[in-house]
Amino acid sequence: MRKKLVETLIEKGIQDKAVLEAIGKVPRHLFMDSGFIDHAYVDKAFPIAANQTISQPYTVARQTELLQVKKGDKVLEIGTGSGYQAAVLLELGTILYTIERQNELFKKTNIFLPKIGYRPKKMIFGDGYKGLPDEAPFDGIIVTAGAPFVPKPLLAQLKIGGRLVIPVGEDVQIMTVFERKSEKEFNKEEFGEFRFVPLLEDKN
Repeated sequence: MRKKLVETLIEKGIQDKAVLEAIGKVPRHLFMDSGFIDHAYVDKAFPIAANQTISQPYTVARQTELLQVKKGDKVLEIGTGSGYQAAVLLELGTILYTIERQNELFKKTNIFLPKIGYRPKKMIFGDGYKGLPDEAPFDGIIVTAGAPFVPKPLLAQLKIGGRLVIPVGEDVQIMTVFERKSEKEFNKEEFGEFRFVPLLEDKN
């Protein structure tokens, strides 16, 4: 079933062999309620706890491909969610820091990911809009929820040459990539429409 999913992603235009290999290794069925087990390797998003979703495999593959990470890269993920995207990034050999805003999901994933052999460097319960200044700079930052605007702290926490992959927009998001060229200069590219759950901000 995983092999079939990888074939579907190739048909949809995913080309990065390392990303395809990582998706082929991650047991997506373990990230879903047992009632959805038949759907685990279908290219669709599905509901999980706290009114969130496990992203469509194509979306995970596309964001990961756009991030252009290599083994040993220091990556910040905003929105741990089910942990599926985190597992894909860990399969690629990244040093992963991941932040989750929903306490229910944070508690669950904090136990679950290490249990199935995926160990992020740090898992944080907190506000993704602020990033993780104490651990910056990062080679890559990936945002797995729809952001109404681009949080400035995330751009500030990129290394020169680092990339931020973020879906920007309210109802429909445009997948946007920022590459840091210098202290003050960023290249921006857009890669089509996607739909994500909203990125939550701590208003306190």
